[in-house]
Amino acid sequence: MTLTDYGTRWIAQRPNLRPSTIGLYTSLFNRHIVPPIGGVPIGRLTTPMVREWRATLLDKGVSVGTAAKAYRLLRAILMTAVKEDEMIRVNPCRVPGADQENAPERPVLTILQVYALAEKLGERYRALILLTTFASLRWGEVTALHRRDLDAENGTVRIRHALVEIRGQGPTLGPPKSRAGARTIAVPTAILPDLRAHLKDYVPDQPDAFVFTGPKGAVLRRGNFRTLVKWAGAVTAIGAPGLHFHDLRHTGLDRSRGWRGSAV
Repeated sequence: MTLTDYGTRWIAQRPNLRPSTIGLYTSLFNRHIVPPIGGVPIGRLTTPMVREWRATLLDKGVSVGTAAKAYRLLRAILMTAVKEDEMIRVNPCRVPGADQENAPERPVLTILQVYALAEKLGERYRALILLTTFASLRWGEVTALHRRDLDAENGTVRIRHALVEIRGQGPTLGPPKSRAGARTIAVPTAILPDLRAHLKDYVPDQPDAFVFTGPKGAVLRRGNFRTLVKWAGAVTAIGAPGLHFHDLRHTGLDRSRGWRGSAV
C-alpha cells in the first residue's frame, strides 16, 4: 500500500477530530507529503528518505513551522502503521529536531496600543478588538459568539462554540478547541459600555444572532476581515507591524492578572 492510500485512510478514520483539524491534516498531507513521497509503498520508506523529503520542503521555501507540522503528521501516520496495523517494524521518522517549529516570540501590545487598534478599525469592530484581547479569546471563539453568550450588564462572556473555516464548506460551528475551551469568562468593567453599545447598534435582538458580523450581516471570515479593515496598515500605524489577530489573545493572557474584573 502506498503512503498516499494509507495516509488518506488514516485521516478519514481518526476518531474525534475537529473539522478544522481534518482540514489541516488534509491540506498538509496533500500539499507537502503526497507530491514528493506519496507514491512510495509504506514498507519502503526509510529515515534517509524522510530526511531528504524534509530538506526538499525547506529548500522550496516551505517554512520551518509548516515543515515541522507535516513531519509530525507523517510520523503519526506511520506510528499507526507500526503499532496498530503492524505493516512496518520501525517508524522511519527519526530525524532529530524535525518536529520542532522554533516559532519566534510573538508581540504583546500595550493597553494604549489595544485601544489605538480598536479606534483604527472603526466603531463596528471596536468591541471585537477589546473583547478578544481582554477576554483572551481565539478568532474562532469570538466570531462564534451569539447574543445569548454575552452578558454586558454583569460582565461575562460564555464560550460554547468556535467557528472553523473548512475548505469547500465555509465557516462552520463546532466545539471549542479543547474540552476546557467551553468556559465562562469575566470581562473587565471598563469595556462593558463598548459591549453594550455594540449590541445596541450592530446586533439584532435575537438570542441566536451573531455578535460580530460583516457590514451585510454575514459571519466574519479571517481573510475577508483582514482586507475589510485594512489590517496590515492598521497594525503598522499603531507600531506593531506584522501583528496577527491571534496575538491579541496572547496580549490578554500575558496581562490578564491586571485586567480581569478591573477598570483596565
